[in-house]
Parts: sequence; C-alpha cells; structure tokens
Amino acid sequence: MRIAIDASRTTLERITGTEHYARELIRHLIRLNDQLPQPHQLILYFRDAPQPATFPPSAHVIQRVIPLHRLWTHLGFAYGLLRDRPDVVWVPAHTLPFVFVGKSVVTVHDLGYRHFPQTHAWSQWLLLEAYTRFSAWRATRVLADSHATARDLTRFYGTPTAKIEVVYPGVTVPPVEHDLEHVRQKYHLPDHYWLFIGTLQPRKNIKRLVSAYHHWRANHPNAPIALVLAGGKGWKYDESWTKGASDVHLIGYIDEADKGALIQGAVALVFPSLYEGFGFPIVEAMALGTPVICSNTSSLPELGGNATLLVDPHVVEHIADAMRRLTHDALLRAQLVQAGYAQAQQFNWERSAQQILQALVKVGQDA
Repeated sequence: MRIAIDASRTTLERITGTEHYARELIRHLIRLNDQLPQPHQLILYFRDAPQPATFPPSAHVIQRVIPLHRLWTHLGFAYGLLRDRPDVVWVPAHTLPFVFVGKSVVTVHDLGYRHFPQTHAWSQWLLLEAYTRFSAWRATRVLADSHATARDLTRFYGTPTAKIEVVYPGVTVPPVEHDLEHVRQKYHLPDHYWLFIGTLQPRKNIKRLVSAYHHWRANHPNAPIALVLAGGKGWKYDESWTKGASDVHLIGYIDEADKGALIQGAVALVFPSLYEGFGFPIVEAMALGTPVICSNTSSLPELGGNATLLVDPHVVEHIADAMRRLTHDALLRAQLVQAGYAQAQQFNWERSAQQILQALVKVGQDA
C-alpha cells in the first residue's frame, strides 16, 4: 500500500504536544513498517525539509517537500495527494485538506475550544471549529486520544461511534539529564515545591491552583514548600492570578533537558486543568515516580486510573485538601508512586504505532 502522511508539523523548532505526537508516531511507524514481511510505502509530506536525524532512514519512505507557507494543507498538501494518489492518507492533527480524493484517517486530540470558547481568539476558534468539524465528517476513520475526546466528537459533531477509534498516544519519559541541584540553581528554585507544568492559560485553572496553594499554606505556615509554575504565558493569561502571591515561582518555558529532574524533584505534580484531551504531564510524572493530583474531568481520570488523587477542579478546597493529604500521609504517597509506575506503562509509542498502522491498512484495503 501507499500511505501518505502529513509530516508538516515535525519540522518546527519549538514543539508542543501535537508536534511531538506527530514526530514520535512517524518515527515508530517507519521502524514498525520496516519490520513487516511486505513493507508499505510511506510518503511523508513536509512544508520545510526535515533535519537528517529527524526520522530513521528507510528504503520504504519517500519524502516530499512542498515549500508553500500559506494554505499549505489545502493547496500544497492537496496537490501532493492528487499527484501521488495514495491508498490512504493520515493527518496527525485534525486538519484534512478541503479537497482531495480517496480514503483518510485523521487524529483529533481534543475539543477544548468547544468547552471553553472564551479562551481562544475568535478567529482561532472559527478555524478550529471549521477544520475539526470538516475533518471528522470527511475522514473515513477518526482516531481520538482518549475516550473523553471520542465522546466529545459524537456529542458536538454527531460522529458515529463506529467511526471512532481511541488510540492513546505514547509518552516519552523525560530523561533525567541533570541533577536536581543543577536545575534548582538554573531556575532559582527552593528545595521543596509543588509543580505545575503547562501553558499558563484559563483552561489550566491557574487562578484556583494558586488559591488552593495559599489555602494549604495558611494551614501549614511552617512547611517550606513553594509552588512552581513551569510554562509560557498563553492566550488570556491574567497577571492577577499570581500578582502578590508569596512563594509562587513562575519559571517560564523549561528546557527539555531539565524536565525530568524538575518533575522528579517535586513533592507532587498538581494538575487541576479544567479540560484535557490527553494530559501528558500526569503520565510523565507517574513514570518518574512523582505523585499526582489532577482533575476528575475530561480525560484525566481515565489516564490516571487509581494512581492519582482526583479533585474537583472548580473547588479550591478540594485541591488544597489533596495537597494536605500528600503532606501528611507517607503511605498514600508510596501507594500512588507504585501505582503510577504501573499505570504509566500503558502509554507507549510502539503500541500506538501498531494501532495506527492497523487502522490505516484496514481503511486502505476496505472497498
């Protein structure tokens, strides 16, 4: 079979979750395909030429670079598909070309913009709505990162459940490349801290997190544990969330090489997000042996299983009480750590690549 893949997101210098997803899965698809008795031909389409080390070399991969920087998906990529006529096309990020011939598989990561439209610029919201709605309708098969996203597709767009397949992404455990003392000095951190990782935006519930921390501090005035917020300031970030807050450290975007030590050194990851299609930080924390407090909403309960403390993200006292429990209950901490190691094993790129390749082959072969 000839399998076309939109690889345009894999060449960006600073990658977010969607770009990381595309890069890792394409890498693992190439390796998996090369191991087959009769490998398929993978055609990767780029906006910019990838670095030589981005993907493993393979005799079964063709790279197409289409240097068009405006309307790349709907003109450049669409033209490439028209020229190559693949058996099936896979787009790892919810945006199929408006015009193309043939069968397709699309990954939809989340529909957070439907739950929280106020957290997006109006123009951005319209694009997300139009592209995702069209792609969910046009695709032969839709892959969802979680059951929460699958339910949203049916709820908001009427996508038939039989058309949707849940494929959990893999999670790359951040390597601990530096010792904790190096990371503390680099980011001016205290010895002990609660940690949040993610873009600082309304959907991440930063205001209530800071309030919960102050609530906890009021009852633990002598506990030398700060709150560290790691991530860039996103759309509609409000300075009032942290203005005047004591022992709250905003350290901005962190280097990938520092991430493992930063997570491993935390008292716990506190992740009370209002909505997540898939919460990578909580799986990373579980894999590194760090206890997790997270929301009981969207995909987070299914990802954390019994290995996290679930809280109502709308109730400050619930978040603060979970922090209290982890402060005093050593047995609970140990139980969460052990359960977290086991839970994190469910999310690996090899398994994800196998499921996606099976979906592509089935779609491509069906009459």
